[in-house]
Amino acid sequence: MAVTATADDLTIVERRVNGQTGLVVERGGVAAVVIAFEVAGDRIRNFWAVANPEKLRPWTTS
Repeated sequence: MAVTATADDLTIVERRVNGQTGLVVERGGVAAVVIAFEVAGDRIRNFWAVANPEKLRPWTTS
């Protein structure tokens, strides 16, 4: 979350990503990165991040 303090147009939104806990990082309403987490107990076991603009189009809100 400290990253959002340094970029005025950056927001991080919690979302379900492919059925898993995830985050969508947006810059100016456009998805910049989508991250999915595999959680085991109280720990993140794996995470996957997608930053390819072509694959992020469905995640864009504006």
